[in-house]
Amino acid sequence: MNKAFVKESDADDDDAEGAALAAAIPAGAKNYITPAGYKAIKDELLHLIDVERPEVVKVVHWAASNGDRSENGDYIYGKRRLREIDRRIRFLTKRMDSAFVVDPSVHHGNDQVFFGATVTYLNKAGEEHTVTIVGVDELDPLKGKISWVSPVARALTKAREGDLITLHTPLGVDELEILSVEYPEPQDR
Repeated sequence: MNKAFVKESDADDDDAEGAALAAAIPAGAKNYITPAGYKAIKDELLHLIDVERPEVVKVVHWAASNGDRSENGDYIYGKRRLREIDRRIRFLTKRMDSAFVVDPSVHHGNDQVFFGATVTYLNKAGEEHTVTIVGVDELDPLKGKISWVSPVARALTKAREGDLITLHTPLGVDELEILSVEYPEPQDR
């Protein structure tokens, strides 16, 4: 088969990842991230570079030495996996380069909501929610981690314990009462 029909473009995926980065972070804003989030990205990057990529390179090298590469599944899928790993390495490197690490522990003891705060609030329906405001690379809604650019986080930011704030949602206006604001304790360095 002609290579023109099977060549995959890495540029398309890089453009898509770059667009996702631009869409997630408001224009002119920094890519805020907690120290734990930065460490997680760095650990994943080092694992890809030091462990996964060398293993796949060995498989591809072995498969290439077997001869005919056109019907060699180990070679074909190994090369595809290498492209995926390299794409992810480029993406993580760009994220680390654009990251602005913010230590939320500097606000320990403060009752005002800033980046990194864990906030417990009560909505108009009487439901209690606890969320932690983190960077766009760290968000995990199932664990209560929301991005600092999310509507809820933006509504909560700069409010204090006991404040009643208004949140505009697609379903209408909701009133949120902030019950508590917590920050991690500072670590001795």
